[in-house]
Amino acid sequence: MFHLRNLKSAVAALLLTAGSALAQADDGRLDDLFAALQRADGTDAQQIAGKIISEWSKSGSPAMDLLLERGRAALDAGETHEAIGHFTALIDHAPGFAEAYNARATAYFQEGQFGPALADLQQTLALNPRHFGALTGLAVILMDLGADEAALEAWREVEELYPSSPQVEAVVPQLERSVEGRTL
Repeated sequence: MFHLRNLKSAVAALLLTAGSALAQADDGRLDDLFAALQRADGTDAQQIAGKIISEWSKSGSPAMDLLLERGRAALDAGETHEAIGHFTALIDHAPGFAEAYNARATAYFQEGQFGPALADLQQTLALNPRHFGALTGLAVILMDLGADEAALEAWREVEELYPSSPQVEAVVPQLERSVEGRTL
């Protein structure tokens, strides 16, 4: 079971993993999409983010892509246990596929299993340090745990990658007031 006392070291490890590996090069198409995401806003930014997520969802194997699709369908149907099974099978067969860990982290989160979700987010970010979805998941978990300062740090990482994220725009100002207070 994940305990709050372990939160600080887990968060530090996750953010260090994400931040230190940002300089690693990705596929050229993703680099172009991330450059466009930096300049885009509104619907354009959401469409570019969708294209990035679509790229991340390609394992390179039709069989593995099918497992991802089945896991996501189970998750959408509220069958989290079944989804975890599909994602675990996917991870067993494609341990280097970051999106499998991110998807399973989502399923674990929906079951209230924050420890396993955090572990999968850490692996996602180790494999794909620019995964703004995993960083968003981390931020949400930290907020749920009442770790607003760490959550704000994670949201700021998301903001660096996806400046026009609707979630960032909605949450960061509130967290800044909560964590940093108001200036007079």
